[in-house]
Amino acid sequence: MSEPYDLIIIGSGPAGYVAAIRAAQLGLKTAVVEREHLGGICLNWGCIPTKTLLRSAEIYRLAKAGMEFGLTGQPGFDLHRIIARSRETAARLNEGVGFLIKKNKIDLIWGQARILAPGEISVGETTKSAILPQASPPKITKGAGRYSAKNIMIATGARPRVLNGIEPDGHLIWTYFDALKPSVLPKSLLIIGAGAIGVEFASFYQTLGVAVTLVEVASQILPTEDQEIAALAQKALEKQGIIIKLESRVSKIEKETDFVSATIKSPQGLYEAIEADRVLSAVGVVANVENLGLEELGVDLARGIIQTDGTGRTNISGLYAVGDVAGGPMLAHKAAHEGVICVDMIAGIAREPLDKMRIPGCVYAYPQVASVGLSEEKAKKLGINIRIGRFPYRANGKALALGEAEGLVKTIFNAQSGALIGAHLIGAEATELIHGFLIAMNLETTEQELMETIFPHPTLSETMLESVYDAFGRALHI
Repeated sequence: MSEPYDLIIIGSGPAGYVAAIRAAQLGLKTAVVEREHLGGICLNWGCIPTKTLLRSAEIYRLAKAGMEFGLTGQPGFDLHRIIARSRETAARLNEGVGFLIKKNKIDLIWGQARILAPGEISVGETTKSAILPQASPPKITKGAGRYSAKNIMIATGARPRVLNGIEPDGHLIWTYFDALKPSVLPKSLLIIGAGAIGVEFASFYQTLGVAVTLVEVASQILPTEDQEIAALAQKALEKQGIIIKLESRVSKIEKETDFVSATIKSPQGLYEAIEADRVLSAVGVVANVENLGLEELGVDLARGIIQTDGTGRTNISGLYAVGDVAGGPMLAHKAAHEGVICVDMIAGIAREPLDKMRIPGCVYAYPQVASVGLSEEKAKKLGINIRIGRFPYRANGKALALGEAEGLVKTIFNAQSGALIGAHLIGAEATELIHGFLIAMNLETTEQELMETIFPHPTLSETMLESVYDAFGRALHI
């Protein structure tokens, strides 16, 4: 066994590699164990490649609208080049993670980890994944063997959830891995699940001309979002031609040679049969907690999630868990921040548990959706006396200049204290605007301070200020 590390991290996704870099900054001797891809699912098969695809779709959509902007010509697209650019972007960032690991003198151990006891792991040869294309190990790595550390951090991420009877086969029934790299464009696509993943893929494929049907068991698409914002998103998607079936479920799938026949149960208990070239199962993810030795160690698990104290500590001394394996929201930025908090705490730096009410959520479809804090429904359920401000994009000069008049900024304040407790946006660049509200919440800014802030003109950010104004009866442009 090699000389003990201060910290071994299992997994090199956003939680793992960021935690490793922070540990190296603090002078901890650190190693990362990875079995498949540096950067994890987000970088290789999630956040980055999907946003690259959506950017291609956005440019194509704008090009088709060229006449509105005084342009001429008929645009087209090359699906293979769109997919290739997505993979190239992911590969470039994958290499970047390898560079950062090497730069920070972090040891990389390539293989499948298993925790033998507190402070001790074994690493076996990695086997081909059933769900992911295999990556080649970086040139400079350590391999199979036993390793010890004062602290072990689990950051193994999550994988797509599989429904009984709708098991992905990579051909007719897809996970989002398959949807990222289609060899041909289907004429029709049935998407099961209208959360962020389902809605983003619906937006991408519909923009390229695919007939898309979204089926969601909940009463609204984007079930974690504010109801008003979700309703606006649904209206926009339906206007684009996407068929949405709420409070419905796919009860049966029958495979044919090159299409599927799906039976959908409506909220009234009626059954409808529809045909689609492909089915995308986008019903969430499950944490990767298997084959790590957690049960033998007695690690506290609930509903497939490792239980922690909010700073990464598990019930086993010296064992920590961060990111998706430690529970939702299962987002890359949450995972990275959680990893840093955990490492700081291991190094003796006092940190407060992660405040999940200040984690932004973003959907990169068309239109974009972004939010932070309490929705109107949750605030009312908690009995908080609130003031709500709304400002439409159609009243904003920059939005009109961009040709993006559809959108809304909604702000929610505690009526007694003036504290901003929620912000919800739909429209152009919503995912780039949300951080302004997040900073305001972190700094505990009051409504008065926000209204005294000068926002540049003409910008979309002015909608944020006007929404605050509206919450307190001072809106100027509506």
